[in-house]
Parts: sequence; structure tokens; C-alpha cells
Amino acid sequence: MIIAGGVYREECIRPQWSRIFGSGGRAAAAVSLLSPGSKLVGYACSRWAEDARHSMAAFDVTADLKEIDDDIAFHYLHPLGQPELIGMPDMRRPSLVAIGEVVLRFGFIEGDAVVSAKRAIYDPQNAREVLHFADNGSTADELAIVLNQSELAASVGKGGQDGARELMARCKADVVIVKNGPDGALIVDRSDAGWVPAYSSGTIFKIGSGDVFSAAFAHFWGEERFDPAEAADLASRAVANYVETRNVQIERAGLEGRSAQPSSASGKRIYLAGPFFTLGQRWLIEEARRCIEMLGCDTFSPVHDVGVYGSAVDIAEADLAGLEKCGAVFAIVDGEDAGTLFEIGYARKLGIPVVALAENTRPESQTMLDGSGCEVVADFTTAIYRAIWAAHR
Repeated sequence: MIIAGGVYREECIRPQWSRIFGSGGRAAAAVSLLSPGSKLVGYACSRWAEDARHSMAAFDVTADLKEIDDDIAFHYLHPLGQPELIGMPDMRRPSLVAIGEVVLRFGFIEGDAVVSAKRAIYDPQNAREVLHFADNGSTADELAIVLNQSELAASVGKGGQDGARELMARCKADVVIVKNGPDGALIVDRSDAGWVPAYSSGTIFKIGSGDVFSAAFAHFWGEERFDPAEAADLASRAVANYVETRNVQIERAGLEGRSAQPSSASGKRIYLAGPFFTLGQRWLIEEARRCIEMLGCDTFSPVHDVGVYGSAVDIAEADLAGLEKCGAVFAIVDGEDAGTLFEIGYARKLGIPVVALAENTRPESQTMLDGSGCEVVADFTTAIYRAIWAAHR
């Protein structure tokens, strides 16, 4: 397989992560066991291009990298955060060329790739590029487009199956895969449509999960000629392995044995329990709310939906009435706030699942959380996903 995609530095504060990967580099490494001898086509900063070549060689990947001056990096506070793009180039670089039987093309920051393939898989990486696979002269006998729900809606003005079919018509694509985070993915081809689930994982490291999905789908649909739904299902399983272990290489034998997560058909909300009395506390509530809603689940947040004005009785009654209508609780327990702990106990008495984010708590403080069946998680992104899945059950 040929992979045409960016090779960039990635930095994350929590959890700590510092690698040279990018979509192209990660995808090439991901398929290295499934498709030995794959080729990566991309650009790379001249200061570390040779390091990138050696890293790819360790995966048995040939790296055809055009050296440039720009040192492009993505800096994350956490994997669900909005990354800061460092080193944005002043100009677009001349196009690269990728010719082969099966080519996976990603969108680039600094340029693009002209593709000629029998089967091409296109992951545009941003809404501005979704409709433009052929604009640079790229051709394919068969084309699959892999993108997320927000990119689809931004590019054609609507999401879901209707948006996917419009995208197919406008781009003359044969398959459209719409990734939807904890809900799995929508698969639409010329004759059918369906869903594949997300699969369970104990921890979730989100950076690069979409790259692994696209790489796995490209191999199973492009090279092994599986039907789109089966290829997407295997890709979803590969993502579950990656986000749990951070091991980027996909092993065919390791794709079985995971449980499918339920979809969000229930439409239940998530209750946000946590202190909001300092700037740091309020920021964490705001960030949790943003991330949960970005992933397609509604929230009930006492500070937003009830407020802080009124008598203690009125506020408590409104908060608890909202909690009773929720499908799960996302609780921030650092600091052991009394109101948060009360809400957790109230939820557990009602049988409502609780996912508690505990980054810095005393072990003895977790006794009642563990003993009452709360799921205690030390990682923010993992806690967000586990709360959404708990609400779907």
C-alpha cells in the first residue's frame, strides 16, 4: 500500500506524549504488519527527516519524504482538546505524487498529493478539503471517503445518511464512511447503508485514532477486498486496540474478542457533577461539557442549567430533579467536594451509573466510590468516553 500523508511532531501534556508521527506516519506504521513493504509519501522537516526515515524503516516502511524547512507540530493539552498548530507554513509546497494499486491519501497542512490508484481511500482531515479529491488531478477507479460527522456537515450542509449520499454524488465516490466517535461509524455505499459499533477499551488515547481507522479500512477494503461494512468493523476493532495500548501496529489476530458498545439511541443525558468555585474548577466543568456535547451526547450541568442564585432548597431540588432524568453521571472528585459526593451517592441509590474522574485523590477517599460500583478513572478522555457509553446502556 502507498500512504500519502503528513509527518508531524505531536506533543500532549496529559497524558504525556511526544512523538513524530502525523496521519501519514501513523497510518504507515499501523498497516506495517498487514501490508509489509508499504510506502509513505510525505513532507518532513529537514531537521528531523532522517530520524523519521529511520523510524519508518523499523516498521519495514519505505519513507519517500520531501524535506522542507517548516517544523510543523500539534500541541494538545489533552487528547480531546483543540490542538495548537505550531509552524504553519507561509506557502503551499509543490504537490507530491502517489501512484499504486491501493493508495491512502490524507489531507496535508503544507501541500497535497496527486493520486492515481485502482482503489483510493481519502481522509481529508478537515472540512475545507472534503469535496476536493479530484481537484488536483487525482484519479481512482474506486474511491472511498473517510471523514467525521462534523466534516461531513460542514462540507455538504447536512449529516447522516443524506449527507453521505450527497457527498458520494458530488465526489463520485463508491463508499463514504462517517466516523462518529463513541457511536461507531456510518457506512454508505451505492446500494446500502449501515452502522458499525465502537468497541470497548479500558483506556482511551484519542490522538491518532482516526488515522488508525483509515489505515485499517484502507487495508481491508482496498487490499483484501472486504465489503465496506466488514472492513469498517475491523477498522473499529483496530482503533479499540490502539486507544487502549497506544501500540500503533495492527495485528489481524488481535481484532477479535472485544464487546461492541451500544449506540446513543436512548438519547439519555449525562449529569456533570463537580465543583465550580475556582477558575480551574469551572474550566474543567466547561471542558467536560464541551467534549461530551462534541461527541454527540447531551448534558445536564447544574451551574449552566440551574445556576447559583436562589435558596439552597430550590437549587438542590432542581439539581436532583435533573439528575433523576440522566442516564449517567460524570463526576469530578478531586478535592472531595461535598456536593459532588452527595450527588454521586444519590445517583447510585437510584441505580444511575457514575464515572468518577480521580486524578489526584487519596486511596482511602475512593472506598465508597469503589464499593458502590462507581467506575473510577484517572484519565480525562477515558472518563468522558466511559460516561457516554454508560449513558447509552
